[in-house]
Amino acid sequence: MGRSSRQSDVSAKEPVLHIGWREWIALPELGIPAIKAKIDTGARTSSLHAWNIEPFRRRGVLWLRFDVHPLQRSQAKTIRCEAPAVDKRNVRNSGGHVEERHVIETSLRLGTYAQKIELTLTDRDQMGFRMLLGRTALQDGILIDPARSFLVSTNRPPIRRKSAAKSVL
Repeated sequence: MGRSSRQSDVSAKEPVLHIGWREWIALPELGIPAIKAKIDTGARTSSLHAWNIEPFRRRGVLWLRFDVHPLQRSQAKTIRCEAPAVDKRNVRNSGGHVEERHVIETSLRLGTYAQKIELTLTDRDQMGFRMLLGRTALQDGILIDPARSFLVSTNRPPIRRKSAAKSVL
């Protein structure tokens, strides 16, 4: 059976970006200069570890104020974030249970790659990664190498545990 024209077009494209199964990313609009993310093509939407989520109104628009621990397995550093709420959705978590989550939109930076993405906010404190980067955040032309890590972000950014973090991404 022959290939469809769409399959031919997609396979003929050169990857825009070659990334590993985990990468350091930045969420500059949230004031997060670096957070280790697991690339999860099994997840449709990306999710961010957030706690102390407080809905509030700003000029009639629903916003969310929340805290993020950007360092894996550490609560030493906390970043307070604010973003307009985009939606509230039912999402199936890693345990197979459906939970309602707030959704925000923010900018993602991975090396020179930048894009607006949707993020669900959830408590990922007991999970291995503070952030999952789902497949809707990955546009055409991104190639994921599941056997390698940190292909774009080769060095761990120097995040200070008590003072403000500096972006190196």
